[in-house]
Amino acid sequence: MIAAIANGVSHINNYSTSADCAATLLSLEKLGVRIERRPSDILIHGAGPDGLSAPNGPLDCGNSGTTMRLLAGILAGHDFVSSLTGDESLRSRPMQRIIEPLEIMGAEISSSDGRAPLRIRGATLKPIDYELLTASAQVKSCILLAGLHAKGRTTVIENEVTRDHTERMLAWFGAPVETGRAERESARFAAVTGPAQLRARDIFIPGDISSAAYFVAAAALLSESSLQICDVGLNPTRVAFLDKLRSIGFEMTVMNECEESNEPRGDIFVRALSPDIKTPFRIDGAIIPQLIDELPLLAVVGSQIEGGIEIRDAKELRVKESDRIASTVTGLRSMGCQVDEFDDGLRVSGPTKLRAAKINPRGDHRIAMAFTVAALIAEGDSEIETADCVAVSFPEFFDLLNSVVESISPSPFGRGPG
Repeated sequence: MIAAIANGVSHINNYSTSADCAATLLSLEKLGVRIERRPSDILIHGAGPDGLSAPNGPLDCGNSGTTMRLLAGILAGHDFVSSLTGDESLRSRPMQRIIEPLEIMGAEISSSDGRAPLRIRGATLKPIDYELLTASAQVKSCILLAGLHAKGRTTVIENEVTRDHTERMLAWFGAPVETGRAERESARFAAVTGPAQLRARDIFIPGDISSAAYFVAAAALLSESSLQICDVGLNPTRVAFLDKLRSIGFEMTVMNECEESNEPRGDIFVRALSPDIKTPFRIDGAIIPQLIDELPLLAVVGSQIEGGIEIRDAKELRVKESDRIASTVTGLRSMGCQVDEFDDGLRVSGPTKLRAAKINPRGDHRIAMAFTVAALIAEGDSEIETADCVAVSFPEFFDLLNSVVESISPSPFGRGPG
């Protein structure tokens, strides 16, 4: 998206094959951006800050909340009317959290009771200072991208640290970005000064640590396993999953660290090891936004450690692609775990010897992958229904898992992703 509003041609290597990213490319093309797709990379012919054109119809964001929320920020500053929609899951997710700041900046937005589809009439935007009510990197990014088209300094204040990929990428493209501590203790800010001119850049996209997490967990939990995953993104706002596994006592090493395209990356080596923890493991508070995608997987890991795991302050999981608290609780109970469900989280007893089960991920890619890891360590043959939902973020997941599991023992997925 940033390349699409830059001046010049950006070359992006290691671009994801996920359905979410495909939805972004298709939406940008409908806005007049020329995109060349190659087997392992893409070329984005940037339209410049004001070069997007009115689409002929609604922009379908599929299942991607990132696409909808970030693109809304860009479209808010363009002088035409556009409509953003998506699948049933995306249309049920809360969008008032971006509608409010964008309307304060001057855009006109209509919605279906605070949900998609969104109809956006762009305008000349004014800068704002905005404090996030919910810790969300998507909302922060939406406001910053809108701020590129505002006349002056737009500042977003967050009380809990969220992912900073957008700030890093804006800086890589030459945008006037500032980050640091806010006046209040523990609060942070990100700011951009507009109107901004961005210049095209070459980018290498590191492997997604949220996708790598399933393989890290599987290797840590399967006895006599070891695995090295190369060129994984090691952004400081994303490595909390690794830190939590280390704190439990699992063995993992980060090697060959470097930085490219303003993002740190490196190799992760993990080896199966019985964790050395004797009391219940609790995750809560300010760290939750940095673990939000990995929390269902951590619940699975917690079922295997002494004392189990408790996750709190994670109410945001209720409004993801599925109600991930309910989905995780149901799945773990079906595999024999004792689980307590709370409004903002869950508690899993452990260690538990998991039994095979039929899992309904409710169309949620992260639930499907988390319970695939659970199935690997369970007794018997498990079934993940509608397993093709993993294509939202990781189409190659089952093939790649087959390739590494088969090197240890016969693959439980030899008959396909079901």
